[in-house]
Amino acid sequence: MKVTVVSRSGREVIKGGIDLSDSATVADLQEAIHKRTKKFYPSRQRLTLPVPSGSKERPTVLAAKKSLKEYTDGNSDSLTIVFKDLGPQVSYRTLFFFEYLGPLILYPVFYYFNVYEFLGYKGSERVIHPVQTYAMYYWCFHYFKRIMETFFVHRFSHATSPLSNVFRNCAYYWTFGCYIAYYVNHPLYTPVGDLQMKIGFAFGALCQVSNFYCHILLSNLRSPDGSGGYQIPRGFLFNIVTCANYATEIYQWLGFNVATQTVAGYLFLVVAASIMTNWALAKHRRLKKLFDGKDGRPKYPRRWIILPPFL
Repeated sequence: MKVTVVSRSGREVIKGGIDLSDSATVADLQEAIHKRTKKFYPSRQRLTLPVPSGSKERPTVLAAKKSLKEYTDGNSDSLTIVFKDLGPQVSYRTLFFFEYLGPLILYPVFYYFNVYEFLGYKGSERVIHPVQTYAMYYWCFHYFKRIMETFFVHRFSHATSPLSNVFRNCAYYWTFGCYIAYYVNHPLYTPVGDLQMKIGFAFGALCQVSNFYCHILLSNLRSPDGSGGYQIPRGFLFNIVTCANYATEIYQWLGFNVATQTVAGYLFLVVAASIMTNWALAKHRRLKKLFDGKDGRPKYPRRWIILPPFL
């Protein structure tokens, strides 16, 4: 089989094309491209079928495990593939580890060390309130849990992410981590009442445990290699909420903010909730489209999307 590899502009990426056996898979083609170019390793490649000029349809992305013959149009002797360079890649575990490591390390710095003397505050001896101690433990437990889930629970459908996402995500998490830690641990911080603190942390802790269980249920929908495709999540809170994992994440930060009461914390909650709501809406639409009840497919049940009883 002769495979012609072109860019989206139509320029030939591999001069003369690539000759492969009739039984070759998409993964074999990716390895052949890597061997010829030395630069574009498989996870950096996005291979699609050509889209007719003027068509508004999304291009078909080639699945690595499928045979190339499945993508031929009756002519198994030749195939044209559109190549896109996704740029330098890192594994999702690497991405998540570094974005979570920053808040885990930086937050305690504001608690244990009197950094405020170097930030322009020259006051009396600092008094640490119980809520500041509980907040520090709560915060560190959350990000430690996330790192452990990254390595031992999550199963990723995509092996890698663009390297640029490491810098973007780290900037987001590390900046907000310092921003919140600065105000919660500030010498002039005024704590909330004891009852409000206990209610906030208790509710947040319950949501953290629920969030962990949601991740276990999602992980069980996929095989260890991340395959399995889209399935209807079931059990626990997923019986009433499409994205129960996002819902418990949002509500656990609400509990943290009820207990600590800072503008920085609530700003983080609003930004994070906005991002996760967009993800949840997209996933809900995708699942309803895939499971439409037609041609023997199950029909997606009626559920809240992310934030019962609001959405």
